[in-house]
Amino acid sequence: MERRAYSTDLTDPQWALIDPVLRAWKARRPSPSGHEGRYEMREIVNALFYQNRTGCQWQLLPHDLPPWSAVCYYFRLWRDDGTDQVIHDLLRCRVREKAGRAEDPSAVALDTQSVRAANHVPAATTGKEAAKRVPGRKRGLAVDALGLIIAVVVMAASATDNQIGVRLIDRVLAHTPTVTKAWVDAGFKDHVAIHGAINGIDVEQVLRSEGAAGFVPVAKRWIVEQVNGTLMLHRRLVREYEIRETSSESRTWWAGTANLVRRLTGTTTPSWRST
Repeated sequence: MERRAYSTDLTDPQWALIDPVLRAWKARRPSPSGHEGRYEMREIVNALFYQNRTGCQWQLLPHDLPPWSAVCYYFRLWRDDGTDQVIHDLLRCRVREKAGRAEDPSAVALDTQSVRAANHVPAATTGKEAAKRVPGRKRGLAVDALGLIIAVVVMAASATDNQIGVRLIDRVLAHTPTVTKAWVDAGFKDHVAIHGAINGIDVEQVLRSEGAAGFVPVAKRWIVEQVNGTLMLHRRLVREYEIRETSSESRTWWAGTANLVRRLTGTTTPSWRST
């Protein structure tokens, strides 16, 4: 009997956007026995979307989804071979084209966000942020003018914005060499600007207006702060649960992919804030 759908499930039009990528991925990995696999790739992705949105543990995935061991297997496989980012980047290019933009951006905004770590996360990969005293990890994002993720870096919260900024620029250059401009806040110092200049990216600090009270959107930079807020709708990203930093980065790519398929199909999912 066909199971009842969860609100996080892919619709047919949404799955049609991802299916060709995973079909090609499977074609490059033929089984010696010719076995096609026990579980549908669509259901594996549905389980990842469900877990990202609800924040549940692996072993607490609903029983009508594929077994958690199978979902975890594919999550790690796609994390390690970069399939998660490939899917995201292909969809991101389509969203930009739909908006009348070039496939790849020429400018990005950088920002970091500190996330508290759960007690099982290895102390060797976590730290405490100097300013906010948040124990955990720090997520760095580079996003374009549409709020689409271009690069993500996860490090210990003790890492400086300079360290994260340098690594973000390197990843932006590796995947999106068209970028020539980056807007940052005051936390990113001269080291980031110098590294950007060496690699052909003009890094500009965009500061808040003096004397401004409360939250005031900052030109050029507000979009990355909005993306950080949107990621918090995915409960798996609200706290740092992942053993590896690369797993946290993969979670961010899947959250971005969930957003992209909705933008491309004009659909939405209910917010847990409304309950």
